[in-house]
Amino acid sequence: MNRTKRPSFRPEMFFRIFAAFLAAFFLAGCSINRMAINAVSDTLTSGGSSSVFTGDPDPELVGDALPFAIKMYEALLANNPGHEGLILTTGSLFVMYANAFVQGPAEFLPVVRFEEREAGLERAQKLYIRGADLILSGLDKKYPGFLSALATESTLAPFFAKMKKDDVPFLYWAAAGCLSAFSLDPFDSALGRRVPGIMDCVDRAYELDPGFNSGALDDLYVIALSALPEAMGGDKNRAKGHFALALEKSGGKLAGPYVSYAQSIAVPAQDYDTFRKYLETALAIDPGADPSNRLVNIISQRKARNLLNSASNYFILEEEDTADVP
Repeated sequence: MNRTKRPSFRPEMFFRIFAAFLAAFFLAGCSINRMAINAVSDTLTSGGSSSVFTGDPDPELVGDALPFAIKMYEALLANNPGHEGLILTTGSLFVMYANAFVQGPAEFLPVVRFEEREAGLERAQKLYIRGADLILSGLDKKYPGFLSALATESTLAPFFAKMKKDDVPFLYWAAAGCLSAFSLDPFDSALGRRVPGIMDCVDRAYELDPGFNSGALDDLYVIALSALPEAMGGDKNRAKGHFALALEKSGGKLAGPYVSYAQSIAVPAQDYDTFRKYLETALAIDPGADPSNRLVNIISQRKARNLLNSASNYFILEEEDTADVP
């Protein structure tokens, strides 16, 4: 999820965005149409626009609004295919929506709704791939040949050498989408062949901006390094190191790193005490302490609560272990 600190959303900004969006389509065929579309594209991808979603306290409202927002961005992108901000925003919204509002709810459906659960996870994977592919295509537009090198498992070093800090969001969201899709089907050979190159993208992003989005890259490392086999770069000790860095860079205001550790490291290690401790810590965080990430924290806390309530699915527990679960 996007963790960048951004200004709060203002109502007048919404009306400017909406008016500009309508103008872009009603002026179709006019000589200033391109200028209008560029103006809308710039406004919708400027600093402050993302906090409309990430700072909202109502996950249901955002979940209902995101499909329309994604299609709106896609419509703009069809008319302005070279706009880097639109490519990044549209792709990242696919990944965010898949994670928070498709995969998350599907994972916690009861066993009796198995078919519905599997359908939800399959849909989430497709959305992850759509978002990642869009962002990777943006990198390929900027660095021709990048996609071909990734697909053929060729070295990406010549492309990485040209990349700057501005490319880090592209690398992060492409990696988040690809790795999330792979996690839902580790036997997908096409996705598996991408993983080494995608992990190289994460490494390059970390070299360029290790503090990106208050430790978002460290959190991604925790999930990826703990899940991947050693042959594909997995390393649980490195994952633990990045967890400590994620806490440091987020100032302890984000619930996500605690949830990531509990699910990715404590569960495989069958360490219930740490699992419960970190999920309870996540639940104790005040979502309002970081207004720009209020929604991120609320969704992470929902996941923490669901994990605690379903702990018996992951651990062999004594009755006293499940007492007083928040």
